[in-house]
Amino acid sequence: MRSRFSGSFLLLCLLFFTQTLDAKTNPEALALKAVSENPAESAPAIAELRALGPAGFNALSQAYSREINEQVSNPLLAPTLQWQRLSAALDGVSQQKDSYLSGLYWYTDFDQAKAAARAAGKPILSLRLLGRLNEEFSCANSRFFRTVLYSNAQMSIMLRERFILHWQSVRPAPRVTIDFGDGRKLERTLTGNSIHYILDAEGRPIDALPGLYGFWPFFRGLEHAEQVFKQLQGKDDYARRVALADYHRARIDAITTAWAADTGKAGGKIPDSLVTRGSRKSPGALEVAPAAVTKMIIEVDILRLITRDAEVLGKVTDEAAWKKIAALHAADAVLDSRSQALIRRQSANLFATLGAPTATDAQLAGLIGNFQRLLALDSVRNEYVLHTKIHAWLITNLSGDDVNALNEKVYAELFLTPRSDPWLGLLSPEVYTALEGGGISR
Repeated sequence: MRSRFSGSFLLLCLLFFTQTLDAKTNPEALALKAVSENPAESAPAIAELRALGPAGFNALSQAYSREINEQVSNPLLAPTLQWQRLSAALDGVSQQKDSYLSGLYWYTDFDQAKAAARAAGKPILSLRLLGRLNEEFSCANSRFFRTVLYSNAQMSIMLRERFILHWQSVRPAPRVTIDFGDGRKLERTLTGNSIHYILDAEGRPIDALPGLYGFWPFFRGLEHAEQVFKQLQGKDDYARRVALADYHRARIDAITTAWAADTGKAGGKIPDSLVTRGSRKSPGALEVAPAAVTKMIIEVDILRLITRDAEVLGKVTDEAAWKKIAALHAADAVLDSRSQALIRRQSANLFATLGAPTATDAQLAGLIGNFQRLLALDSVRNEYVLHTKIHAWLITNLSGDDVNALNEKVYAELFLTPRSDPWLGLLSPEVYTALEGGGISR
């Protein structure tokens, strides 16, 4: 009798424990708790959903799909307290601000991202930025990524289905607050740049897209790198390096050819040294790729050969020429409806603050149009100038297979914000300010 009672008691305890455990780990139950008004209940639920990976984010998104779709369809809808809690929960699980639009889950642990990439057989898209992707005041380019790229419906699908996403903060984004002394304040971030690395499942660089791009150039850049990722599968180390060098050399050739063609279309004079480039090997007669791999030629000489044509074009492309070239690629910078909706949402109070009762369609169209022109300009400059240099570095394998070493080089030599300068170029002891201690506080 006693043993039967003991067995029943143990069974009840086990059932209770199982139900309690299920309530804690069941994604649907966690999704309900994640938007609780009680932080003591919501915070652990958000953390547990985050620990479940993309499945946790998907569970939260699906549980509130109606609310999310309503906000996507009506960008000017006033946010309720419940929506604010849901939006914060989504961003906490995904680790990306405005993730209700992108639907993207980002790893912040590199080892976890590599493990996920190996399991899925996908490349890694690793964003390096100033600040944090889940914060309002990350660096400007990373904020634009959230609008132009991640919120784009087609890009969101591509990133979600074909890449493992990861981001890492290089350093905090510097912020400045301008106090006008009458209650008005203006807050901005200063300087800083971001870069997307396309890596294999071991975290080794395949390609990189520096700075801000419009949708189509970014989409094409990812497709090129993804194709190389597939071609590299099963190759030994030497064959992999040769294949990568061939790819980067071909991309430099394509970029330089496009740049020269755009110069002609924009009414500029194509340098004589490039007029006959189609009849010769580029960059030069040397077989640069194998030489780079085996170190048979001094790296500086290789870089000079590889980037020769781009440097020639850079000397004849002034600011006016860049604007004309950007105008040729205006279609690449057109924002889709979701990206435009986010701009409308973020700018809803801007015109009212400036004295206009409501933002007119013409005002919003002007705001979006100006941004698209700057986006087209950034796209061509980053692709033609910065991307060419990264391709050259990857041909010569200057940083080996270490993405962190490559990133140090990018920030120091490409973005001109080296880690050795804690002030990011914003402070110089040679400039007099008439402020006590130069206005520095620590």
